[in-house]
Amino acid sequence: MRYVDHVIRHVPDGGITALITCVAHGCGDASGPRDDADDAQDWALAPIGRTGHDLFRREYVDHARATRAE
Repeated sequence: MRYVDHVIRHVPDGGITALITCVAHGCGDASGPRDDADDAQDWALAPIGRTGHDLFRREYVDHARATRAE
C-alpha cells in the first residue's frame, strides 16, 4: 500500500450556486439558490432604498474534483 497526495479544486463546468439572505433585524428574506451570482446580488440590492436593509449573508456553493497532486 502506498499513499498518494491529492488536491481538490473548483470545477468551472459545474458552476456556482449563490444564496443571499438578509440578516437585518427581523427580516430573513432570502434570494433562494441562484445559478447566477449576479442575479442573487440584484435580488438583494433591489429593495434597499425601500427597506434600508443593508446587511446580508452570502453563501456560495461550487463543484470540486479531487485529483492526484502533480
